[in-house]
Amino acid sequence: MTSFEEAETEETVTCLHMTFYHPCQEEKMMFRCLNFCRREQVRADEMAKFGRDSSICHYNLMDTRVSRIQFSLQFYRKLNSSEFCFEIKNMSKKTKLIVDQTELGYLNKIDLPSKCIICFGDYQILAQIQEGESMDYFETRLDLAEVPILQERCLPSLQPIQENGISSSLFPSQGKSPIEIDENE
Repeated sequence: MTSFEEAETEETVTCLHMTFYHPCQEEKMMFRCLNFCRREQVRADEMAKFGRDSSICHYNLMDTRVSRIQFSLQFYRKLNSSEFCFEIKNMSKKTKLIVDQTELGYLNKIDLPSKCIICFGDYQILAQIQEGESMDYFETRLDLAEVPILQERCLPSLQPIQENGISSSLFPSQGKSPIEIDENE
């Protein structure tokens, strides 16, 4: 056997790709401590923390309006599955964290969807998970967006807009069941 044949099989690594946007990033440089455009390894048993306290958080946002620890991400494997996931937890007592359309208060947590937008204050983060097999560590890759992420992705509205253009959220149905009407009536 050759050394190539004896070599261990290379396993893929889960990568969390995050693209950051803030409307004042040019003037305030709040992302100056983030390492963009390169992958960084994080041990599977460590929690990835984002916030302004550099002694606690590995991913620092240089903004006094950001909490010491804004949010954390925990890498885990689902029970009875080989699938790896991330759990996102809001660590801010003052600011709500929005993951797609789910609002998280202090210490609330949910599974991070494979592709989602995370928002708090004026911050927008597009998070995408690239699946892998490694149980020992995962990787992060950070990028900077030049245009608002919410503007770039045409996100569906929370409520469908009726043909007359009036949002149904303006007139709540107050528990009434829908009524079928023939268009000729």
